[in-house]
Amino acid sequence: MAAIERGCKMNAELGLVLALLVSAIVMFAVNKPRLDAVALIMLVALPFTGVLSMGEALAGFSDPNIVLIAALFVIGDGLVRTGVAQQLGDWLIATAGSSELRLTVLLMLVVCSLGATMSSTAVTAIFIPVVLRISQSTGIGPGRLMMPLSFAALISGMMTLVATAPNLVVNSELERHGVPGFGFFSFTPFGLPVLGLAIVYMIFARRWLPGENEPKASQQATFGAWVDEYKLAHRERRVKISDRSPLVGQNLEQLDLPSTSGANILAIERSHKFRKEILRPTVNTELQAGDILLIDLTAPGGQFDELRARMALEDLPLSGGYFADRSQEIGMAETIVPPTSELIGKTVVEAELRTRFGLTAVGLNRGDGPHTDNLLAERLRTGDTLLVIGSWKEIERYRTDTKDLVVIKLPVEIEERLPVPGKSLHAVICLLFVIGLMVSGIVPNVQAALIGCLLMGVLGCVDFASAYRSIDWKTIILIVGMLPFSVALERTGGVDLAAEGLKTLTAGAGNSIVLAMLFAITAALGMFISNTATAVLMAPVALAVAHELGVSPYPFAMTVALAASTAFMTPVSSPVNTLVVAPGRYSFGDFVRIGVPFSFIVLIVSVILVPLLLPF
Repeated sequence: MAAIERGCKMNAELGLVLALLVSAIVMFAVNKPRLDAVALIMLVALPFTGVLSMGEALAGFSDPNIVLIAALFVIGDGLVRTGVAQQLGDWLIATAGSSELRLTVLLMLVVCSLGATMSSTAVTAIFIPVVLRISQSTGIGPGRLMMPLSFAALISGMMTLVATAPNLVVNSELERHGVPGFGFFSFTPFGLPVLGLAIVYMIFARRWLPGENEPKASQQATFGAWVDEYKLAHRERRVKISDRSPLVGQNLEQLDLPSTSGANILAIERSHKFRKEILRPTVNTELQAGDILLIDLTAPGGQFDELRARMALEDLPLSGGYFADRSQEIGMAETIVPPTSELIGKTVVEAELRTRFGLTAVGLNRGDGPHTDNLLAERLRTGDTLLVIGSWKEIERYRTDTKDLVVIKLPVEIEERLPVPGKSLHAVICLLFVIGLMVSGIVPNVQAALIGCLLMGVLGCVDFASAYRSIDWKTIILIVGMLPFSVALERTGGVDLAAEGLKTLTAGAGNSIVLAMLFAITAALGMFISNTATAVLMAPVALAVAHELGVSPYPFAMTVALAASTAFMTPVSSPVNTLVVAPGRYSFGDFVRIGVPFSFIVLIVSVILVPLLLPF
């Protein structure tokens, strides 16, 4: 009698847990409410079933893998803030040129490489503007490149243990069952062949992607557009102060270069022992030997050439883009003179823009075109548009000032400036050190990642504010909220029931067929809910199936991890796909048409490779 009562109680508890699980899947599928809200609802609701206590439901917050995921977000942010990711994008543009084939191959290689050590969602977000810039400059439709971008970002999750949350979820489930987890590069032998096949597949499949390009936005301000509009080309000079120059030890007020030679010093490059810095020139700035002056000429070049010879200044090469290559340190903005401005009636020199605002006027427009002659002597009028140049910090500071100068337009380069320029090498060293610790196994992975976060903080690659902002709390809450389901399903017999059902379904078919079925179920479930939630639900089932069959758990765990990253089939399978829908102008059918065939390819590759490399 007691056994019957226990059985009835267990069936009732299993029914409640399954009802909550189905409710969660439905809410995930319709995307209402948001994913992390659903996870929190489940976190609160599960203890009411009586299967788990509230403490057990909250145990996910103490899971080392949760801390590891948060730390990896911080390390990834350090790579973004210091410009490592941007430099890879710039290299891609410079190397691939306008060849769509080369762009597709290199884009997928670069994105997959970077995504192997940081969030695939973050990598996608970084490269979307890069791809849009490539699209505008080459005329290749963004739809031809955005899908390869998303495929490569998803495949990067198959490269290393820390590349994506589902890998860590599966690894955590192995450890929870007392089995040693995967190594850092355990996924790489599977990811590399998939990446190679994806590149070949995309070379042929891109013909079915949207190919049209959007017209260039005529109102989009850029450094290059302003250089043309205000006729700034050939006005820039870059000179170095030699040891014998009489300028050494003098300040800018004593020199008064704008009046004597029509030369405005926009910035000063000064080298220190281990670094270079860009100085904002002020009247009290004292010049030193070795300083490099970035100069705008508003008068004929002959006057400056005479000054350069007299002052022993060395000419240095230029990029030809009016300091556009310095857009990380030097900014531009279009401003207008309002009726309330105290600058009205004053010349550009008398306005003392550098003293008052830290900015230098390099262009003037009154609606009839730019004034290129005698700019410094022009008296300002209401409605004049001034193109000013200076540090981004100063431009941002006066962005809200509406009394004397109103900022009316900022260039797109402001979105590409780095919070921490000049420290990309520091970030790369930190990343390599973390990878070395993880591969060697000297310390646990989570400790290695936390050491990397601290190193990036010490070296100035991240700060506390940016570190907290970089963590995708939505992902953290989603995993923590769904983890208790695996424990609840185990205690109520749900996992064993699913494993038994899968075993019955594939009875006598062989272990490889079981792997194929497990892969297909995981990938199919990932069409409607996030791949992280899919891994949380399917990892315990995979281990239970392995236990039922009396074989190694590793091939089954790896199959679930690979299937969870095979989220190519719908726009909602992964945030990576969702991000590229709008810029690529894709429809739901585009993902089905391109993603479903490739998912079958990944399934076949996985079923062949997994038993070979991870024997039963």
